[in-house]
Amino acid sequence: MKFNIPSKQLLTRLNAVSKVISNKNAYAILENFLFEIEGERLVITGSDMETRMTTTIEVPGAEGSVKFAIDVKRMLNLLKELPDTAMTFDVNEETMEVNITYLNGKFNSMAFDGAEYPLKSPSSDDAFTFTLTEKDVYDGIQHTVFAVGVDEMHPQFMGIYWDIVPDGITFVASDSHKLVRYRKTQVQPNTERGFILPAKPATILCGIIDKNGKNDVRITVDETSATFETGDYTLTCRFINGRYPKYNAVIPENNPYTLNIDRVTLLNALRRVSVFAAVGGLIKFDMHPDHIVLNSQDLDHATSAEEVVQCEYDGVEPLEMGFKNVDIIEVLNNLDTETVCVKLSDPTRAGIFLPSQQADGEDLLILQMPMAI
Repeated sequence: MKFNIPSKQLLTRLNAVSKVISNKNAYAILENFLFEIEGERLVITGSDMETRMTTTIEVPGAEGSVKFAIDVKRMLNLLKELPDTAMTFDVNEETMEVNITYLNGKFNSMAFDGAEYPLKSPSSDDAFTFTLTEKDVYDGIQHTVFAVGVDEMHPQFMGIYWDIVPDGITFVASDSHKLVRYRKTQVQPNTERGFILPAKPATILCGIIDKNGKNDVRITVDETSATFETGDYTLTCRFINGRYPKYNAVIPENNPYTLNIDRVTLLNALRRVSVFAAVGGLIKFDMHPDHIVLNSQDLDHATSAEEVVQCEYDGVEPLEMGFKNVDIIEVLNNLDTETVCVKLSDPTRAGIFLPSQQADGEDLLILQMPMAI
């Protein structure tokens, strides 16, 4: 069985598929790419049992059909060192010997029988399908994935919750210290379902779609998994088991004080003041009608810092709150407007960070818990 393929095209596809493959696999076969020739198409698959990605490449003139699994690291290392050149794969279907030739040389390797590679689980009978644009999917993931938790004791926080209703989708992520809620109101899935998408496949999905793309992503959801089809890629992943908490219940509704401040100015000031913060990263926010004073100190090293930033604060009395520096810097990095609006009530309750202007059909809210001063 023979087929020809450009080396750079193959490297691009293998790089994308390799993101799925784990460094530690339950089965040795999963340390390989699965290559399948179907007519004049090459189908490449990678899997870690929880997440599976396939991509297709046209290979005109392919002779025969075969299914074989070839080592991930060896293929990637080889292709990274090759110039952009035509490659010919010649596979002995009986011995699984693979001969790879190109203009100036050849390589030889042994492969596994592709029949040993785990099959994709079929979708359940209650599966439903809807479509979103690439931009809708990208925005939903990128606005929330930074807030996903990493504590394995609370697995439901280790992914992005998709709360699907007939006339919109809400993407939610939380690490129990911060919570992000991002609503898309100009989409119509025409169904009602919720699932928790793990952070790994969510990040991989963002890598294979155009962040400004208008092409459709076809999404099929069943009881245990979701399949995303876009362009030449198909990504299937299992959900995180568990019920996601009622996220709206933890968002304070009565926030009488409002702070409006230039995002970049505050961000840069926080970075400077953070240099002198103690190990816990506490930054004090002392808010006044026309300015905010940022304070940090490290008593163990006898260092401190203070910086004044202009703002608009409508509180009757000055308000002092503490926030962890890395948390607030992360929040500000994930808001993209010039001005940030912060809704506050008292030093013990969460602050709500909002963009000064919401884009059409979008509603972004970030809740951040304070630190004790």
